[in-house]
Amino acid sequence: MNPPTRRRAANPAATTSDDSRTRLLEAAKDVFAEKGYAGARVQEIADRAGVNKQLINYYFGGKNGIYAELGRQWLKSETKLQDPELPYDELVLGYLRNNFADPRGVRLEAWSELTGRPDTPEPGTEDLADIERRQAEGELSDTISPAMVMLLSQALVMAPHLMPDTVRRIFGSDPAEPGFQRDYTEQLGRLLRLLRA
Repeated sequence: MNPPTRRRAANPAATTSDDSRTRLLEAAKDVFAEKGYAGARVQEIADRAGVNKQLINYYFGGKNGIYAELGRQWLKSETKLQDPELPYDELVLGYLRNNFADPRGVRLEAWSELTGRPDTPEPGTEDLADIERRQAEGELSDTISPAMVMLLSQALVMAPHLMPDTVRRIFGSDPAEPGFQRDYTEQLGRLLRLLRA
């Protein structure tokens, strides 16, 4: 009888390293979403991640580096939401569903808009060009400028997260409630379909 073969364990240092990095990014997303770039402190990010704050410098080169990494992650994840084959209303509703699943990105964007942002990758003008293309092809009405369509769409997608008290007053529901999210998604879909040519 042969002795049992020993399975080689995964490199524990690599596993711990990946885990620490992931925990730091999740904690940073929380802290930046709550306090903005200026109000976020690396010590709080490290405390929430349960690691030494020196790891922020080690993995990301400091506060600006971890913020920039969150921006890169967002741009990468956004490519999954951008499908030029989807009807425009479904494209926008995809962003809404994504934000309902994790509103931290919306809050982080709001802080960045209000207080300015450090150097992070900026999205290009692809979204505006996509609206122009849809108008030229007759999918969307050209009675509203592409810039207005884009701003209106972004504002409606972000509103429940940026104006929760107003939502409660107007709708009588909390933006986090599944019933509100279902109804808001349906109503926004109807409104977006009015933009069709």
